[in-house]
Amino acid sequence: MADAPLPPPEPGSAADVVRTWDARADHYLQLFRHEWDGKPQDREALHAFAGRVGEGGRVYDAGCGPCGHVTALLAERGLDVLGIDVSPRCVELVGREQPGCRFTVMDQRETAGERLDGLVSYYSLHDQPKSGLPATLASWAAAVRPGGQLLIVAKEGTGDGVIDDPLGSDLRVYWAEFTEDELRAAAETAAFRVDACTVREAYEDEIPTRRIYLAATRDGARCPGE
Repeated sequence: MADAPLPPPEPGSAADVVRTWDARADHYLQLFRHEWDGKPQDREALHAFAGRVGEGGRVYDAGCGPCGHVTALLAERGLDVLGIDVSPRCVELVGREQPGCRFTVMDQRETAGERLDGLVSYYSLHDQPKSGLPATLASWAAAVRPGGQLLIVAKEGTGDGVIDDPLGSDLRVYWAEFTEDELRAAAETAAFRVDACTVREAYEDEIPTRRIYLAATRDGARCPGE
C-alpha cells in the first residue's frame, strides 16, 4: 500500500520558503539578473551601508536569492560578505552567477550566535508571516556586534497571507508587507537604534508598492529583547 502523501508545509514556514523558492529561483534569476541597471537609490543605500560598516567588515546578505547582486556589490565595496539563503536551488544558481563570492544554505531566522559587523535584508522579509518579524530581528541583533550595521529594504503595505505569486510564477506564495512603524518598532525592540528610514515610490517596471529603506545600528547598551 502506497504511503499517504505528506501534507504541504505550513505557509510562511522555512519549509514553505524552500518549496516556493526552489520552484521559482530560475524564473527570478531571469527577471532580476540585471536589477541594478535601473535602481540608483538601491545602489546608493548599499554603498552607504558598506561605508558605515567599513572595509573588511564581516556581513551577511540575508536571503541572497539566485542573483547574488547584493552580495557582489558589497564584496566590490571591500566587505567580507557571505550570502545566505534557505533555498538550496537559490544557492546552487547564485554560486554559478557570482563565482567570485561566497554563499551557503542557511535560514536567515537562525543567525544568532554569529559575530557580524553588519547584515542586509534586501526584500527578504516578505516570505514569512508578520508575526515572525520580532523573532527574526532578535536573531539578527544577536548576530550583529554592538555598533554593527543593519539595512532592511522592504515593500510597504499591510498584506500578510498567501496570494498568487506577484513575480508571475504559477505558485501560491506567502507574501507579507510592512509599514515604516512596524519595521521601526521591531528593530528598536531587538536592540537596534534606527538611524534613518526613507520611502520611495515604485519604479515603472516594479510591483506597484512603495519601498522602505531602514538603516540602524546595533545598540551596545542593552541585549536584544531588553
